[in-house]
Amino acid sequence: MRIFAGDTKARVRKIIVYAVYIILLSSIQVSFPDAFSFAGQTADLVFVFVVLSGYFNGFWDGAVVGLVCGIIRDVFSPPAVIGLDGDVRVTAFIGAFTLFAAGITGASFFTSRMHRNIPFSVVAVIFATFCYKTAGYLIIYGWSTLAGTGSGIYSPFTAFVYSFLPQLLLNTITAVPLILLLRFLGPVSFKGKADKDEIIEQEGEGKWLGI
Repeated sequence: MRIFAGDTKARVRKIIVYAVYIILLSSIQVSFPDAFSFAGQTADLVFVFVVLSGYFNGFWDGAVVGLVCGIIRDVFSPPAVIGLDGDVRVTAFIGAFTLFAAGITGASFFTSRMHRNIPFSVVAVIFATFCYKTAGYLIIYGWSTLAGTGSGIYSPFTAFVYSFLPQLLLNTITAVPLILLLRFLGPVSFKGKADKDEIIEQEGEGKWLGI
């Protein structure tokens, strides 16, 4: 059948593999959080996966996978904040925006200069995690100050020692097996090929949902 021929077959495989990864990693993260915890922080498997998807497989992979993972996160575990009126409210689209941004950050992080090499992918994860934690702290601090609950926020030094560093360590460790999965088990096969960006284009970068 033509739908499974040529580039279309690669796109179908890519979607199936991504779907398996997303379901599996989301389930593991929700079901066994204590197994990936240290110093009060939990490894964000899905976040790291999204960053690496963008880094290795290009902009659209990172953007679409990040958006899908973010929507799943918003549906099943949306964060709650204290509103300006003092009531606790469930937020919307924060997960979608965060993971979408993580995906395009990974896809844009020196991928051309570093040729999407494996060692530098760890640096991409560290950079994205640092940006995520910093932005999160600033947003929470600013919003809590407006809501009059800023007194309960950690100082920058305390947040760095007990939140930033453990999260960076956990996400860096988590990146190692996820790198091996993405590079050697798909969804894009780089085996025996030299030009990674050319492979990404052939495998459907920018149009991989166009089945």
